[in-house]
Amino acid sequence: MSDFIRAIKLEYPETIPVSVSILPAAWLKYGDELQKLTDRYPQFFGGRKVDLEHIKDSLHPKYRAGNFVDEWGCVWSNPIDGNDSIVTGHPVKNEDDVFSLKIPSNRDGSIPHGFMYLRLLDLCGFENAMIMFAEEGEALRTLIGKVLEYNIYQFAHIIPHLGEVAYFGDDLGMQNGLAIGPEKWRKYLKPCYRILYGMLKAAKPELLIYMHTDGCIYEIMPDLVESGVDMINPQFRANGLDNLVRVCRKEQIIPINLDLDRQLFPIASRAEIFEHVEECVKSLYLPQGGLGLSVELNYDIPLENMAAVLDAVEKWRFYKG
Repeated sequence: MSDFIRAIKLEYPETIPVSVSILPAAWLKYGDELQKLTDRYPQFFGGRKVDLEHIKDSLHPKYRAGNFVDEWGCVWSNPIDGNDSIVTGHPVKNEDDVFSLKIPSNRDGSIPHGFMYLRLLDLCGFENAMIMFAEEGEALRTLIGKVLEYNIYQFAHIIPHLGEVAYFGDDLGMQNGLAIGPEKWRKYLKPCYRILYGMLKAAKPELLIYMHTDGCIYEIMPDLVESGVDMINPQFRANGLDNLVRVCRKEQIIPINLDLDRQLFPIASRAEIFEHVEECVKSLYLPQGGLGLSVELNYDIPLENMAAVLDAVEKWRFYKG
């Protein structure tokens, strides 16, 4: 059993598990220099070699410069290769479009990042979606129902292929809270996650569910646990360390894979990066587990700062309190 699994199950991992992801834009910017850097940390990258000459060829459409249209008719746009795209064309312009909206016919297990809440915003645009949540009319319930129905098909498709952990992502918060507030989230969205994650747990009771969600979401973290999530991947800066300690350690124990401060990494000194990781670990560490450290590296972080981040998590993953 890996330390990551032990951390989720609160079964005393030997070290704090660390996960490191590098966005394609960083590889496109730094190329061989980044490969040399990752070669120095086999404990995090496992000796991975990147085909630097063909990075663009292997990019998902969402990470390519230009536009593409997804199965719902949302238009995604991206100004540069290697970064994620955003939706610039929303097929639902008004309430009539909600009722005529067709549920896509594909049943292929497609569950992208933003599969439930963000899908509503992608379909309508942020402003129109917020109006629907404010009015709480039939259009909102119909739209949620269609997205949920599609997701039920897709979740059913993946059940035979699930391993020990199932990974999902849906950004539920903004910088200072939930755009629709926690009460409306509990009324309209929590039942959807309970249905979807409940399907998986019913089919595979031992399955562990991991959920990434950006933004300030500490108010609903216990609700995510009630919905079936076993480990949450929250952001440090948006939630605040004090809130995460209170909600995930003092009020109850919620396993988290803490997304370290990506906004700090591009501008911090080496000492500041070490202080940041130390503060997080000492505040959230439990001997039984419940803590992982998540690192995302992008092109805006200097190589020396990337090395500092990796050195810091290497040092503090052995912390024992």
